[in-house]
Amino acid sequence: MEFPSKLIENAVAELSKLPGIGRKTALRLALHLLKAESDNTASLAEALAKMRFEITYCHTCHNIADTEECSICANKLRDHAIVCVVSDIRDVIAIENTSQYQGVYHVLGGVISPIEGIGPSDLQIDSLLKRIPESEIKEVILAISPTMEGDTTAFYLTRKLREFADVHISSIARGIPVGGELEYADEITLGRSIVERQRQAR
Repeated sequence: MEFPSKLIENAVAELSKLPGIGRKTALRLALHLLKAESDNTASLAEALAKMRFEITYCHTCHNIADTEECSICANKLRDHAIVCVVSDIRDVIAIENTSQYQGVYHVLGGVISPIEGIGPSDLQIDSLLKRIPESEIKEVILAISPTMEGDTTAFYLTRKLREFADVHISSIARGIPVGGELEYADEITLGRSIVERQRQAR
């Protein structure tokens, strides 16, 4: 693909690095930004820069946040005795969009995957185990995508959580397709999965 400007070529090259964006789409976006009001393009660039360099992670649940504590953990109206364990920040957003859950979260930051070299020590598992007695947690919901890696992670967590005799362990109901990702589930199915969660056998 030939470009009349090196600046356009550079912009297309950077935009095409985004997931799902090919070079033709990247070119359309670059030309759109070129024709847009300069203030709009500047606002987009500023918003992206602030997002990348100013966003932090909640010291309690590891969700994205603007301060040391995310808005969910800081909300006194949430049930802090129930923790929903998810693998990714996108899963928090998906579950929140159902409006069916009023507890708090714990973001693992991935799933156990020996093929990719990801073990339990690479995830936020130790902080979860430390958090349970400190925060007087009564129930842990395992809301991890039912993939092979997700099931491995859930099995590992269940074994670890059994050390806490007073903590109920539950998992989301299998309304989510096996092999599917939480972020792609429709809100009704995901909401029912949270409401109809199942207790894990000890």
